[in-house]
Amino acid sequence: MLRMLRQIAITGLPSEPAPYPNEQWRVANERTEAEKIHGDILALLGRALTIRHVDAGSCNGCELEIHALTNPYYNIEGLGIRFVASPRHADLLLVTGPVARNMEVAVRRAYDATPAPKLVVAVGDCGGTGGIFGESYASCGRVGNVLPVDVAVPGCPPAPIDILRGILTAVTAAIEPAQR
Repeated sequence: MLRMLRQIAITGLPSEPAPYPNEQWRVANERTEAEKIHGDILALLGRALTIRHVDAGSCNGCELEIHALTNPYYNIEGLGIRFVASPRHADLLLVTGPVARNMEVAVRRAYDATPAPKLVVAVGDCGGTGGIFGESYASCGRVGNVLPVDVAVPGCPPAPIDILRGILTAVTAAIEPAQR
């Protein structure tokens, strides 16, 4: 037991600090550009940020990276960010994949059920641009064709740190105008 406690004391915290938001990923809309984040989510919101993940038809590559955010290395809950099972409890929708035609109604319902003010982050190349699938008889293409997107995180799949950076970018963009 003492050996294990000594190892913990020597190693320290294995998680890395929260990344700064990447302003280049922000989808152009009427919101003003926000300054870079200097504190954690709890300092900005004063409460936990809740996220509802919606798989709109992805290959599950992005889901694996999103799932990695909950491990001790990235420790997303330590930043005051947690995932919820219902869009009615969410502040932010994290949407992955190109929106399949048979998922279009479900994605819109999840968006409509999310209380205002709501944020949408499109994850991966498929969510941001339609990826290799594009628009077809079976796909609506990018998430922006169905929902208003605040931030699009590029990558196939994006690294967990980039997904976290995209979430922080969306949050700082939403909070900055409210603090003025």
